[in-house]
Amino acid sequence: MKPQRVAVVVGVGVLGASVGWNLSRSGVDVVFVDAGRPGEGVTNWSFSWANASNKTASKSYFDLNVAGMEAHRELARTIGPDSWWYPDGHLRWAADPAAERKLLQTAELLTSWNYAVEVSTGAEVRRRLEPALTLPDDIPVLFYPDEAWVHGRHLVNRLVSKAVAVGAEHRFGTTVRNISTGADGSVRSVALSDGSRLEADIVVNAAGPDAADVAGLVARHLPMRREPGVVTRIGCAQVPVRRAMHAPHVEIRPDGNASVVLHSREIDALIDTGQDPSELAQLLHELARQVVPDLGNGHITQTRVANRPIPADGFPSVGAVASVPGYYEAVSHSGITLGPVIGRVLASEILSGERDRLLTDFHPERFAA
Repeated sequence: MKPQRVAVVVGVGVLGASVGWNLSRSGVDVVFVDAGRPGEGVTNWSFSWANASNKTASKSYFDLNVAGMEAHRELARTIGPDSWWYPDGHLRWAADPAAERKLLQTAELLTSWNYAVEVSTGAEVRRRLEPALTLPDDIPVLFYPDEAWVHGRHLVNRLVSKAVAVGAEHRFGTTVRNISTGADGSVRSVALSDGSRLEADIVVNAAGPDAADVAGLVARHLPMRREPGVVTRIGCAQVPVRRAMHAPHVEIRPDGNASVVLHSREIDALIDTGQDPSELAQLLHELARQVVPDLGNGHITQTRVANRPIPADGFPSVGAVASVPGYYEAVSHSGITLGPVIGRVLASEILSGERDRLLTDFHPERFAA
């Protein structure tokens, strides 16, 4: 009789939860390990926008993100969409002619790749979609109807709960201190900071910003970028917007019944100047009020600066590392978009040993020393 496989999933954001859920429902004994609570790290502090319109750096990366969007739709059918899945589309417009031309060129490229995009005017958008916006009547606005925003923490909790229901365990509030390997280099066990040891033949490194440290435990170098981002939540009695949007200087999306999330690359650029996060939050709030005046009635409730989990070349690192049998990586920016598809195809690779064609360009061993 073949021995039961045991997988330790390190990091329980959307990537770790997705891989772990897919493994557990396929009969693998899964143990989730995270220093915090599930979904409360980077997953909870991202713009959480499921899209491929912003993923045109390569066709293979675009295709992976399109598959991610479809995997979300399938996941919503499988586990139910309530509380986490909001497929209301995405709006984007620019402030100056050069940026506007670039957006329209991107829209033409996406159309040639059979990606749904509609070009409207500011007046049409206010009339049909978002009456609370302030923007010129004649400005071109791109609407991506197939895009969505995701409540990442709710999704992670749903997936972890479903995994636990079929036998998965969790060790929250603890970290991985050591990964032991056998004479052949394969994974044998994982030592945790609480003093316990887990016998395992699979380790999935889904540790987000800490992924390089986990990789180091198996003597692997995983180069990562340092790209911190600041996200602010605004509490409001009535959420004035229905969908995610990229205005010229700020990104805005709903976050449930009484909250809105704000982010801006321009404000991210100020993180290393020494400004306090509370000051950055006020700048974000001011930018958002210029786009949605009703947000002036809201108040800042939470702000966090978090490091994005981005491998050095900007693309995902997903799959097996041949030098350490049983060790796998699931490390990527845009985890919200990619979580369900990476969870599915990486679990399949772990179980079958066969690599999905979607991951051809994103193998971890492109970073081999």
